[in-house]
Amino acid sequence: MPRKVIYFTVAFLIIAVGDQVTKWWVVQNIELWRGSIDVIPGFFQLVHYQNKGAVGGILGDWGHRLTFFLGFAVVAMGAMLWMLAQLPKDERFNPTMIGLIAGGAVGNTIDRAWVGAVTDFLRFYTDSASWAPWLRDKLGTAEYPSFNVADMGITIGVAAFLISSFFQDEEAQKISAEELPKDGETADTKPAETKPV
Repeated sequence: MPRKVIYFTVAFLIIAVGDQVTKWWVVQNIELWRGSIDVIPGFFQLVHYQNKGAVGGILGDWGHRLTFFLGFAVVAMGAMLWMLAQLPKDERFNPTMIGLIAGGAVGNTIDRAWVGAVTDFLRFYTDSASWAPWLRDKLGTAEYPSFNVADMGITIGVAAFLISSFFQDEEAQKISAEELPKDGETADTKPAETKPV
């Protein structure tokens, strides 16, 4: 089996299975909308929210949201598998990142197909007397939209994949520039060598 497939599969399973296991635990142990567990008081909680939309509830009230999200997931999975197929057999980094993205996409798609909404449970916020009012004034809120393991996989995978692609493009341009003939040279000639006197 090609190394890229192994790395993709491991990353995919870690996110997809980890996402579903953690969501199952949250559903079993934290009351929907009301319950919470303080992990770091004033900063980080485990909660139990149901998100019918995308990040921050976007499109949550749209009547065709389920069809849209499921269709988008299918297209995205096809695109990721195509990208995986284009990579060299021994590559490790990009297949891993694609696996994280795919695992996250499948994790959230299972939720939408099963219950019509995604379970979010990681909540970061602040109730600091100095920071909270300032954040509410500048951003309208003192907390980050709740998310889950699938969202983490997608975010980390996309960010790392884009950064990697950027540096790979820069490296390719650098190599290409080094291969261009210098002033006074042609592709078929080399500069005359200077012999020691």
